[in-house]
Amino acid sequence: MQKTLRSPRHVRLVQLIVEKRRKAGLSQHDLANALDRYQSVVAAIESGGRRIDVVEFLDLAETIGFDPHEVLSEVAAVKNAQPKHR
Repeated sequence: MQKTLRSPRHVRLVQLIVEKRRKAGLSQHDLANALDRYQSVVAAIESGGRRIDVVEFLDLAETIGFDPHEVLSEVAAVKNAQPKHR
């Protein structure tokens, strides 16, 4: 299986989360406080340097106020690069 960190789908997921956060009028600091996390955790997610697990994604959706199904549908539509053969 291909690594997913910084894959086309991961990049799109991060873009959508940032877009939704900004549209909601939240700063990284606001979001971090609402999630009871450090701002650096939100920054790491938004820079693409940190994976987002399913539970964390659902917490982000709930806190920011977006439909996780819509975001996942858009991410699923992104084609990943062809897998590398070993």
